[in-house]
Amino acid sequence: QVQLAESGGGSVPAGGSLRLSCAASGRTFTYYGLAWFRQGPGKETEFVAAIGWNNGDRYYGDSVKGRFTISRDKGQRTVDLQMTNLKPEDTGVYYCTTGLALPFDVWEADKYEYWGQGTQVTVSS
Repeated sequence: QVQLAESGGGSVPAGGSLRLSCAASGRTFTYYGLAWFRQGPGKETEFVAAIGWNNGDRYYGDSVKGRFTISRDKGQRTVDLQMTNLKPEDTGVYYCTTGLALPFDVWEADKYEYWGQGTQVTVSS
C-alpha cells in the first residue's frame, strides 16, 4: 500500500508560478516512480509529468514542456512539480499517482494504482 498527499495548489494570474508537492508513504519504492496528472473542468484526465525514483528520468506532457519541472527527493519521499508561466488552460485538479512497475506507458492514467486526493490549481486570465 502507498499513501499520497498533495499540497501547494492555489490561484494565480496567468504568467504566475506555483509549486506542488506530493508526499508518499508506505511501500513507495516498490514502484518505478511517481507522476502528476490533471483534470480540467469538462476535460479528460491529462498526463503532466513523471519521474523515476532511482534514475530520475523525467517525462513531460507536450502542453507543459519547457514550463513545468518535476523533481524528487528520495530521502523525504517527495516529488515536486514546479509550474511556471502558467496559463488559464492549466487550471484543474492536479493528482499525484504511483503504482507503475516499469517505465512503460507512463502517460497512461489507467496504468497507475494509487492516487492522492488532488489539489486545485486555478489560473486566471
